[in-house]
Amino acid sequence: MSRHKNLTSLDTLFAQANGAIDPQTGGVVPPIQSSTTFVRDEDNVPLSPDHIYGRDDNDLVRLGEQMLAKAEHAEDGLLFPSGMAAVAAVMRTVPNGGRIIQQSGIYWGATKWTREFCERREIDLIEVDCADLDALRSVAKDADILWIETPSNPYLKTVDIRGCAEIAKSIGADLVVDSTAATPVLSQPLDHGADIVMHSATKAINGHSDVLAGFLACKNESAKRWEMIKTDRQGAGAVMGSFEAWLLIRGMRTLPLRVERMSDSALQIAEFLAQHPNVENVLYPGLPSDPGHALATTQMTGGFGGLLSVQVKGGGDAALAAIGKLNLFKRATSLGGVESLVEHRHTIEATVPKNLLRLSVGIENPIDLIADLDQAIS
Repeated sequence: MSRHKNLTSLDTLFAQANGAIDPQTGGVVPPIQSSTTFVRDEDNVPLSPDHIYGRDDNDLVRLGEQMLAKAEHAEDGLLFPSGMAAVAAVMRTVPNGGRIIQQSGIYWGATKWTREFCERREIDLIEVDCADLDALRSVAKDADILWIETPSNPYLKTVDIRGCAEIAKSIGADLVVDSTAATPVLSQPLDHGADIVMHSATKAINGHSDVLAGFLACKNESAKRWEMIKTDRQGAGAVMGSFEAWLLIRGMRTLPLRVERMSDSALQIAEFLAQHPNVENVLYPGLPSDPGHALATTQMTGGFGGLLSVQVKGGGDAALAAIGKLNLFKRATSLGGVESLVEHRHTIEATVPKNLLRLSVGIENPIDLIADLDQAIS
């Protein structure tokens, strides 16, 4: 049993894949159904009313959606073939001439896509630091969507979900929370007032760097925007295949254990780096010195995730020198996998400080990871 009380039910739910058993053989691992179409009998009645065509009728996709929806305390959930497909499905519900308010300094892929989408559709896009509620209030006006990310990537800012929910309600917007860095293990944004929660399930939910996936969950499955999202996914065919869904579920079965280990290790690493003479700053909500720590303790239970950023003294040259010396941390993009990764974000995102390194902490021994970082930045 996990030592974090809130993980107990999730441990069981995910380890047992929501109780899934192969009905044909009794196998404890759900089988892969590769067929895309299903036969009807002599009267043209489907042999199975839940199996007509693979785009709509995929048992593994349904199982993954059920597991994640339960974890998020949601009424409904939808899987997508990538995190960005999930982002796009939400944004496409905004009509021409509408308005989106989006948090600044978040995942660059979502920012870039939203900017281009809004330009094409003549949608008013307002970007603001939503960790500053006063700044958000100062620009808040009637909108379709308020999009936030907490903790944010790569700055690890903690955003007040309840505060943003109140502002969203006052301007007629739906609050959408990208909770990728937190995972459903550590935070359930719907419980704090969000209308929709989004995950790049490619990251920690899968956890093995071998599946692209996205997920959306809703507070109210009869809400108009959710109905639009469901219709759009079905019609546009933004669905997962059986093998990808099977891999995703396999990874999810250890999600609570992995997140617990990653969170514990990330905190140890953050504490070490915060005291290192060659480190300028550590961005991690688990540190008591972090500006968002007090708020994070009310929104995240059981840990603060495996993502953190460190600013190395000596500027960009020192950061690049350090990243080149790392042995255990793999120089690669993405986050949430069992292997630890490091990325020099400025290389691909010019607005990020040149001395910032983003660390995705995996499940290796934290002593080994700390030793690797120490030799690289010393």
